[in-house]
Amino acid sequence: MTASNPALRVAVAQLAPTVDAGVNRDRIVELVEAARERGARLVVLPEESMLLAGELDESVRADTVARDWPLFLGLLSRLALENGTWIIAGGYEPSGEARPHNSIAVVNPRGELVDVYRKLHLYDAFSYRESDYVTGGTELPPVVLIEGVAVGLVNCYDIRFPELSRDLVSRGADVLAVSAAWVAGPRKEDHWTTLVRARAIENTCWVVAASTSVPDCVGTSMIVDPLGVVRAQLPPAGDDLAVVDVTLDRIAEVREILPALANRRLDTRVTVQKNQP
Repeated sequence: MTASNPALRVAVAQLAPTVDAGVNRDRIVELVEAARERGARLVVLPEESMLLAGELDESVRADTVARDWPLFLGLLSRLALENGTWIIAGGYEPSGEARPHNSIAVVNPRGELVDVYRKLHLYDAFSYRESDYVTGGTELPPVVLIEGVAVGLVNCYDIRFPELSRDLVSRGADVLAVSAAWVAGPRKEDHWTTLVRARAIENTCWVVAASTSVPDCVGTSMIVDPLGVVRAQLPPAGDDLAVVDVTLDRIAEVREILPALANRRLDTRVTVQKNQP
């Protein structure tokens, strides 16, 4: 059957970034070029693709971020232009304070910076405190229209908050693009795969989830369709790439058989009836 709605070939890219931003930029080049060779029109890279800022001493972090964020954006712009692709990638952006923003940048094939999302939900959980070195954002993530497909941005820990993903879908997102550095630990890989699939199932949308593959993270980047079917999954370790055709026809098909969004009853009210004497 010929597709009647837009389709977008999406690459989920997995890498193991380091504290050397130059090394990370070289690896990003390789992954984006490989994605272009496979026909991808959008490449989704993980959180911290630019730099492992949390591994840097506080005394050097601010100067490093101030130097490397413009270089990172410049690289994304050049790669997008040269390869004719959209790129979504995570890095650290100067905030005007001592602690940077943990940000996701969106660049179009003309090399233009379309939007930046500054992470709302900082990972202060499982004995980790991201807020010790990151300044949280203050605005909801954007929905970006990419060749007829609406893509909403999600940053790692955000995926534990279903209301954020539902808000993106309510604003028209067909795809949730998740950039993550999902910290490993007991049950954490299970949490990752379950939450990625849950956000797809409950919203009947595609989820493209890129996670870093450094030793203390789970890797396991995934592309999941609107019925929760895993269409591609990368291993826990190593740099790798997976490419899937994300189609709006699949969303329409799933929502016809599972109209959960249309069946919501948000207009109901609970009435408490007092006991009669």
